This record gives sequence, structure tokens and C-alpha cells, in this order.
Amino acid sequence: MNPKKTTVTIKSSEFDAIVFDLDGVVTDTAGVHASAWKKIFDEVLKKYAKKTNTEFIPFDKNTDYLKYVDGKPRYKGVKDFLQSRDITLEYGDPSDPPDKPTVCGLGNRKNLVFQERLTEEGVVIFDSTVKLIEDALAAGMKTGIISSSKNCEPVLKRADLLHLFEVKVDGVDAAEMDLRGKPHPDVFLSAVDQLGVAAQRTVVVEDAISGVRAGSRGDFGLVIGVDRTGIADELLDKGADVVVKDLEQVQIQDDKPAAWLPSAIQSFDEIVEKFKGKKIALFLDYDGTLTPIVERPEDAVMAEDMREVLKEISERCTVAIVSGRDRKDVEERVAIDDLYYAGSHGFDIKGPEGFEKTHEEGERFIEKLDEIEEELEKKLHDINGTQVERKKFSVAIHYRRVKDDHVQTVKDIIDESLKGYDSLKKSGGKKVIEVQPSIDWHKGKAVRWLLKALEMDEKDSIPVYIGDDLTDENAFREIQHDGVGILVADEKKKSDAHYVLADTDAVRAFLKRLSMSI
Repeated sequence: MNPKKTTVTIKSSEFDAIVFDLDGVVTDTAGVHASAWKKIFDEVLKKYAKKTNTEFIPFDKNTDYLKYVDGKPRYKGVKDFLQSRDITLEYGDPSDPPDKPTVCGLGNRKNLVFQERLTEEGVVIFDSTVKLIEDALAAGMKTGIISSSKNCEPVLKRADLLHLFEVKVDGVDAAEMDLRGKPHPDVFLSAVDQLGVAAQRTVVVEDAISGVRAGSRGDFGLVIGVDRTGIADELLDKGADVVVKDLEQVQIQDDKPAAWLPSAIQSFDEIVEKFKGKKIALFLDYDGTLTPIVERPEDAVMAEDMREVLKEISERCTVAIVSGRDRKDVEERVAIDDLYYAGSHGFDIKGPEGFEKTHEEGERFIEKLDEIEEELEKKLHDINGTQVERKKFSVAIHYRRVKDDHVQTVKDIIDESLKGYDSLKKSGGKKVIEVQPSIDWHKGKAVRWLLKALEMDEKDSIPVYIGDDLTDENAFREIQHDGVGILVADEKKKSDAHYVLADTDAVRAFLKRLSMSI
């Protein structure tokens, strides 16, 4: 087999996730690792040669690195290489200082050298791998990263790639969870377990011999070997199903039932073309868009990597969060000063430099909302799983944790209660019903009001709205003819949006790419 000519197609109907190794697959840090290993091993080998009056044979960054240390936990790599040279050292303890002549001491010394060289040389990224990851996310697949290194997270942060992975299992995690290193499949199996997918429907991408052995032992659906050093035959022999020279030879085919909307990531160039010469006003829903949907609304905490992406893009365009939550609640959860916040579906809006609007007409409904909140609390008290959440301008009744055969009862109670309140109306969402003032105001109206207030309702500006819920459809309709609407959904539904993103990971990937393109 010639890995230079091999092409691989991953069908989204056959696989749910891809788990990537870090070094040599996502980042070109394998060379930095090999260089660090050579420095510490050559020091040991020189001392050993002098002590035994034998020839000094230096550590080979190709053969020795690939055979004895690549892909293995640090201390095991030290032990295996020294054994190959008939050198025996006391194992020691992980707390050993880097100058102590033990297996652990040498491993710790190697880590210091690696950190120094990483600072000097930086992180090189394989662009073809990043594109493959983004294509997988666009197709609704999940992505994970594994590494034997305890430097995985710092490397990903330095390369600004951490946001592309839902799950990370590295040397630090493996030690905490007492997972065996490669060639055992433990780290890969932990990753798919956290992703919530089956190994048989997961692709493993590895460049290390020990890594493809782990993928084979874990009974994964497809093990792709990446041969950057001329070891294709060894990778195939140890369990790779196919070997490529570079991941540009691998493509994602989204062959699930035809999408009802084009992918915003796959249509990225088309979308960016619409932005040329225009100021962008970016509007984002919170629940289901910036954070995954959770059973209890108070548990919807935005990930730090999503916050970093928002900070970056807010430096390049106007950003507003439009949420059904109270404005103060969503403002505290996002915690970025320079954004605009439209809470309670746009009834309460606040922004930088004293920018503020409270829907004056909505204020006169506060007393009625107080009354129905108290009534619903009493009537729904005995139905397990219901949660009545009071917001300033609405009352939300969450029924995500209610048993299926009790859901209709919840809805009937709400309908019956509303008969006594002509001034209130209900609207639906994902496992939630909102009771709101019966006036012509919603997220779409809030978006249009904000555009005018910010003087961005002219032809030199373009609104972009990203949301996942029924309440976001009002915003999609509002900007249908002069903006870009992006629905967040993993299944077909009727929508007035222009494009779709599969989930919050895809939203983060899209925003990250957008921040670098405008």
C-alpha cells in the first residue's frame, strides 16, 4: 500500500466521533519531544559509556524515539529505552527532582527541557488536521483529543485549538483516573465514554505504533495511521486499518438524510462574502447556543473556551446576547463587559457606556406575573420534575424532568390558569413554556430596536443571529431579508434561518473561524 496515494472517506452515517492523538497528528510537537528526549538520554548514555569504558552510541531521534518512547507515558518511555541499552536505574518517585538519577527524575528532566524548547520554538499546527476537525464538527460528529503527554492542554492553548475538542484525556487525566498508557486502549476508551459514543462508531487517528495498537485493541470502528516518518508498514502491522501521509487525504462525507439547511461551516466562505464592506452586528442566544441544554437552567454554565472566543470576536464586531433569561442572570453568566445584553426576550436591554432600555409597557404586567407565578407554584407543586422559574418579565415553567405521562397535565394546568389572565400569553421552547405579557414584543423586535439604537440598520451593516429555540424564530424572520440567520439544531425542523450548526461545539468553531476572518 502506498500511503501517499491512499484516500479515506469517513461517512457521518457510519461514525459518530473522531478521537485524535495530539503529537504528530494535530500539532507538530513530536520533533520537539524527540529533541528533548535526545538531550536527556545522551547525557545518560555518555556517563554510562565513560563509566563502563564502552562506545557512546547516541539516542536516535527517529528509530529510538519511535520504537521506545513515542506515544508512551513519560516514565515508561524512560524505562523502555534504558532497558534497550541494558541500563538499569532505580524507578524513584514522580516527585523526584529533575537532577535525580532515577527513571522519574529523568522523566521530569525531559519535561523541563520540552517546556523550554516549546517556548523557544512554538507550536506548529497541521492545517489539514484542523480542517478535518472542523469538517467533522460541521457534519455533527463529536471530537476528542488524547495524549500521553502531561503538556497536552498547554500545547492546545498555545496553539488556540482547545475549543475544537469536546473531550480531552491526557497524561494528567490518565494519572488521576489510573488509566494504563498505550498500547493499552484505556485513554481512547475513556474519551469515547465521556463523548457518549460507542467505540465501534468511533475513528481513531494516530501516528504512533503504540497508538494504533491501542486503537486496534479497543475494537474501534476505524484506525487511521498517519505516517510522517516512513513507518507505514509497522503501523499497518500493529493494527492500523489504513495509513495516510497527511490528513488532507481524509475527507468527511455527511451522508445523513439531506440537510434542510446548508451548514454554516461548510458555507463559511459564502457567508463571509456577504460581510464584505459591512459592519457586523452579531446576536447570540444563550441556552442551547453558547451552552448545551441542561435539565436545570441554573446548571447552564458557559465554558471558558467559549468565553474566550466571544471576547475575541467582540473586539472585531458588535456582539449582543439575546436570551429568555433575566438580563442580570445572562450578564453574570457570560461576564464580558463590552457586550450588549437583551434579557427576558428583549424586554430588558443593557450595554456599554450606560446603554439601557427597559420595555416601559412591560412594567405594568409585573403584578399579574407575580400572581400567576404564585398560582402555578401551588398547582404544579405535586408534579415531580416541574420547575417554575420567575424572571422579571415572564414566568418559565420547565418540564424537562417531568415523566412523559405527566407532561400533558402540566400543559393543561398552565392553559387553565391563563384563562384568568387576558393580559398574559404563553410561548413555547425546548421543554419549557413561558408566560409573558400579551404585547407585540419578542426577540425579533429587540434585535431590530437594537440595530436602530446602534445605528446599524443601514445598508452598510448586516445582522447575524444564532439561536436554537422557537423564540429565536422571531429573530430569524426579522432579519430574513437583510441578515444571516443560523439555527443550532441536530435534527430537521421548520425554521426561517438561512444556515444550520449542529451544536454548541459547532457554534464555537464557527465563531472562532469568523473572528479570524473579519
